[in-house]
Amino acid sequence: MSPSDDAGASDPGLADPIGRLAFMNRTGDVDVVILGAGINGAGLFRDLCAQGVSCLIVDKGDFGSGTSAAPSRLIHGGLKYLETGEFGLVAQSTLERNLLLKNAPHYVSPLPTIIPIFSWSKGIWAALRTLLGSTSAPRSRGAVLIKIGLTIYDFYGSQHRVMPRHRLVGRRRALSDIPALTKSIVATGIYYDAKISHPERLVLELITDGLAANALAAAANYTALVSSSNGVLTFQSEGGGQSKAGGRLENGAVFSVRPKLVVNAAGPWIDDVNASLGAPSKMIGGTKGSHILLKHDELVRSLAGRMLYFEADDGRICLVYDYLGLALVGSTDIQADNPDTVCCEPQEIDYLLESVRALMPGMSFGRDQIVYVYSGIRPLPASDASVPGLISRDHSAPLIEPEGSRPFPIISLVGGKWTTFRGFAEEVAGTILDRLGRGRKVTTRSMPIGGGKGFPTEPAARAAWLADARSASGADERRLDQLLSRYGTKALPIARHQSSGDNEDRLPGASDYGTSEIDYIVRNEFVEHLADIVMRRTTLAIGGSLTMSDLKQIAAIAGRARNWDPQRMSDELDAAVAQLSDRNLMRL
Repeated sequence: MSPSDDAGASDPGLADPIGRLAFMNRTGDVDVVILGAGINGAGLFRDLCAQGVSCLIVDKGDFGSGTSAAPSRLIHGGLKYLETGEFGLVAQSTLERNLLLKNAPHYVSPLPTIIPIFSWSKGIWAALRTLLGSTSAPRSRGAVLIKIGLTIYDFYGSQHRVMPRHRLVGRRRALSDIPALTKSIVATGIYYDAKISHPERLVLELITDGLAANALAAAANYTALVSSSNGVLTFQSEGGGQSKAGGRLENGAVFSVRPKLVVNAAGPWIDDVNASLGAPSKMIGGTKGSHILLKHDELVRSLAGRMLYFEADDGRICLVYDYLGLALVGSTDIQADNPDTVCCEPQEIDYLLESVRALMPGMSFGRDQIVYVYSGIRPLPASDASVPGLISRDHSAPLIEPEGSRPFPIISLVGGKWTTFRGFAEEVAGTILDRLGRGRKVTTRSMPIGGGKGFPTEPAARAAWLADARSASGADERRLDQLLSRYGTKALPIARHQSSGDNEDRLPGASDYGTSEIDYIVRNEFVEHLADIVMRRTTLAIGGSLTMSDLKQIAAIAGRARNWDPQRMSDELDAAVAQLSDRNLMRL
């Protein structure tokens, strides 16, 4: 697809002069309401919209701002799930990983992965015990066990294969390649998974793809469910919400709909939401995962685009790889159940630093290298497992039938992982279509996501796209190349956009984002708060490049676009700074 196929100066999937939320409020009827706009809810929304189902998705916060914003940023097949005998999950995960590499090539890319190996034969009996249901975690996985696991992993990943098979490398070659590695290794295993550069934007693209596909669809962030009575759900929207981003309800507006079916996609908040719907449940028993990002140029150079996937001293699997020029280290796995207060604790930071320090004693690691941290609660099924890492990462969709004054059934999306969202959505959409008495119109298996549509993956195709985009927009080709990497083929409307009174330039700090780029985001991408821009629509915060001068300039751009008064501007700045410093340990 050439850039000229993109329409207009704004995203055609977002243009909506009528206002779908206002329309839904007037008619009152909708087939499906999805509560929660994380990756599972967004994936289901897109699938249902593609089938012609009228659908409303709402989130009490921003789209993709909960658990979906706190992953290891991997798209992976789940090598470790082989130990617990979850072969079906591995098969689905490797398939979905391969599909995402094809359907979202602008954000998902291959990630060569190195497993340090410390023995030749250890861990076989422990792995067999775990496979048979032991509640103790395997330790000291040796070369024989890893070779078997990687061979099985390659077998499951053979469907729609897009990456090379694994191999084992001897100690001398491994240490020559990465001299800082501990000398206690005997070999390394090398295999391929994938990483995602902009997970929060992928969530947004799933939602906007759904809106573009279905005129009877609507979406609203910062919108709370305030009551459920006699089959009517009533919501209050903090910022008015958007349907296809032009039409808005007034700030603080209350609107109601009568759904035929409700999907609870609230992740770690599932039990709270079911209670508010009059259907108390105990489905979730989450665990906390925390990650840190280090400014460590020596480590990033040593990794050379690869991930180290290793066993910490307690048997927990950890990882470190280059993310946006920083070293991302993760993750912890601690039982926790309050997603509203989740944060990375000091002892978790110590654990992660000590784990990578033990793996690479040839380098120094300290708290002064930390530029960003983040945490999230995995919405895992309630479990009595003594080891959090052994709780299944598979998904389920328990159904609560209508009862009493509640005429609609509730489907709760429990568990799952980032990689398998499309397959999970396909399964649940099938159930919903059956309940509605409809058939599937299209499959999402080969459906590109957002800026992945027509994305040029080969150098010659990329050069041709950039040349056409330069003719269509007049923008500098280097700048277009940057935008293409950041937004995929959605880059062209952003390049064409010129905010009122601004010449295309850069933010005043160390950032390579443009002011018109930020203005486009504010006007077209469901932005309600300053933090939405720097934490989810862009990688300014997590990438460590955000400065206070940038933040103030972004607030000024948002203020002009959204008519914020001086007090609102000040409040937004204070809230963003407080969140970034208190919960993300970011020094602005």
